[in-house]
Amino acid sequence: MSIILLGSRLTYDVNHRTDFLLKIAAASTPHQQISNEQLTFDPPVDVQECQVGEDGNRLHRIVVDPCQLRINYQATATLQPITEAVGNVGETPAASIPPDVLTYMNPSRYCESDMFARFALEEFCQLAPGFTRVKSICDWVFEHLDYTPGSTNATTTATDVLLQRTGVCRDYAHLTISLCRGVGIPARYVAGYAVDLQPPDYHGFVEAFLDGHWYLFDPTRLSETTGKVRIGVGRDAADVALATLTAGSFAI
Repeated sequence: MSIILLGSRLTYDVNHRTDFLLKIAAASTPHQQISNEQLTFDPPVDVQECQVGEDGNRLHRIVVDPCQLRINYQATATLQPITEAVGNVGETPAASIPPDVLTYMNPSRYCESDMFARFALEEFCQLAPGFTRVKSICDWVFEHLDYTPGSTNATTTATDVLLQRTGVCRDYAHLTISLCRGVGIPARYVAGYAVDLQPPDYHGFVEAFLDGHWYLFDPTRLSETTGKVRIGVGRDAADVALATLTAGSFAI
């Protein structure tokens, strides 16, 4: 069991009345309990909390008039991860993949896995199926990309990353997800917090569906998988944008 203190501070200069959709609060799951949670706004605003999407990601909606808005979030996460001998974790046969997991086998906005199928099969099909194969994909991404802050933007896809061979955490995750899906392994994007991440920031990592369970991977190697607190999951980063603003309609 791990106990992690986490938090974030955001500041926005709001020039027009704006609708904010925030996904910065940590998720409560069977293996992640959240306590001592505080989400505050300066100036104070009315807050609507709701669950969105099939995975029940938490979202906070606020409407803000022109001001400098300060958002502060703090919480304590208690993690109780499942530990298994990874050598015994195989892959789930396609015919046995649960219906709610099937969407994570398909191409998505940032993960064009249909374009990666041949490359992924040539590179990784000969490897032992299961945890070992996903770990090898993560190792390949780590070894073939340079972690370069500012090298990509909100439109960069996994194909772009493969060509330019550089990116940040979300790009490492998108490429890993695309390669996993390319060999028939369901994979999804996880947005969250990470212990000892330098510089401190939100973090993007990966879950792969193996032997009936989701297993966590971080191809950046910037933080231990046991020190990660999830905010939400989705097909790619578009599903778990930390803030979506409508007054000009853009997401970050």
